[in-house]
Amino acid sequence: MSVIEVSHLTKRFGPFTAVDDLNLRVEEGEIFGFLGPNGAGKSTTIKMLATLLKPSAGSIRLAGYDVLTEPDRVRASIGLVFQDPSLDDRLTASENLAFHAMMYGIPRRDFPARERAVLEMVDLLDRRNALVKTFSGGMKRRLEIARGLLHHPQVLFLDEPTVGLDPQTRAAIWEHVLRLPSEEGTTVFMTTHYLDEAENCDRIAIIDHGRIQDEGSPEALKHRVGGDVLRLQGPEPEILGAEIAQRYGLEVRSVAGALELTVPDGASFVPGLAAEFAGRIEAIEVRRPTLDDVFLQLTGRAIREEEGSTLESMRLRRRAFQGRRG
Repeated sequence: MSVIEVSHLTKRFGPFTAVDDLNLRVEEGEIFGFLGPNGAGKSTTIKMLATLLKPSAGSIRLAGYDVLTEPDRVRASIGLVFQDPSLDDRLTASENLAFHAMMYGIPRRDFPARERAVLEMVDLLDRRNALVKTFSGGMKRRLEIARGLLHHPQVLFLDEPTVGLDPQTRAAIWEHVLRLPSEEGTTVFMTTHYLDEAENCDRIAIIDHGRIQDEGSPEALKHRVGGDVLRLQGPEPEILGAEIAQRYGLEVRSVAGALELTVPDGASFVPGLAAEFAGRIEAIEVRRPTLDDVFLQLTGRAIREEEGSTLESMRLRRRAFQGRRG
């Protein structure tokens, strides 16, 4: 059963379209991921799904409720972990949870048991009376997840939940997230630009420039790339790439100073390639497709390349918007 249904969702900020005619469904009990670079429209989409931002066009149903006409019922059905920290660090972990319980109308008699359950879930029960300002970044993130689960939401939104955390802490948080559908019956909708995190999702949608480029399980998306990915290094890579493309009728991409191409069977293709261009190829690597290859095939660039230009893109958009206003 679909717990989230989105149809032709669009959000414009002046002349800039942040989300462009987006359609998707998320099934109950799924861990669903939005994979894309910063500025792709991930956070804007979550804010619309969570009633924090009004769409310019389109419709959303969440847990059976219309986001525009039944926002209070939608809010009662969701938990939300924001991209930016939102805890009060002058309060204890327990006090932060108690305030959330009061806002969501959790009966006072039910709070102690529920507080214990969510703190045990994220391994913070022994720090329940400690001030949040004494917590590490990972502990704060885990407490935010516990807070988001306190009122038994049907859907938990995680907006870039591990940004800025070290790999070990990120892995620990994912251990907790992966248990939520079975232990809490919670559907997880998360955004990320980390490729390894997207591998943990049951299904992902790749979003770029506000539009969904493709969706499916990580394995299904990688299968669509087809075959093996060859990475070549050698002198005069532009000339070499053009000659390989002409000789075999394949697309050859320039990625981070090397050449990449996709072939049905790397093991059988490499000997002929090496013989044909003997002395001109210094190194050949054969590997299975990754989600980065999927993103590259769909958008024409690697997601890591896009990350480096995020701040500049934001500046350009801001200037364009200000210019239109002027």
